[in-house]
Amino acid sequence: QVQLSESGGGLVQAGGSLRLSCAASGRTFSTYHMGWFRQAPGKEREFVATISWTGSTYYADSVKGRFTISRDNAKNTLYLQMNSLKPEDTAVYYCAAETYRSSWPVTDFGSWGQGTQVTVSS
Repeated sequence: QVQLSESGGGLVQAGGSLRLSCAASGRTFSTYHMGWFRQAPGKEREFVATISWTGSTYYADSVKGRFTISRDNAKNTLYLQMNSLKPEDTAVYYCAAETYRSSWPVTDFGSWGQGTQVTVSS
C-alpha cells in the first residue's frame, strides 16, 4: 500500500504543455512500477503510460511522441510531461503504483491517486 497525490493539472490551450506530478508516500517508491491513466467525461478509464521500477517505459499509441513519463526516486515523485496537447487529451489524470513483484507491464495497479483535471481548449 502506498499513498499517491497528483498535482499539476489545469487549463491549457491546444498545442501547449503541462507537467503532472505524483507524490508517493513511504520509503519503497523505488521498488514500485508506476503508471498514468486518464478518464474523459462519459468515457472509460484508459491507459496513458507506464514506467517500471528499473526505468523501462511504454506508452499508449495516442500519446507516443508527445508525452514522457519519468520518475525521480530521490523525491518519491512520478512525472508526466505532456507536450503538443490536444482537446482530446482533456480528462482527469490518475497515477497508479504496483509492487515490483508484479510482472511489467503491469495490468492491475493496486494503489491509485485521487486524480488531477487537465483541460485543453481549442
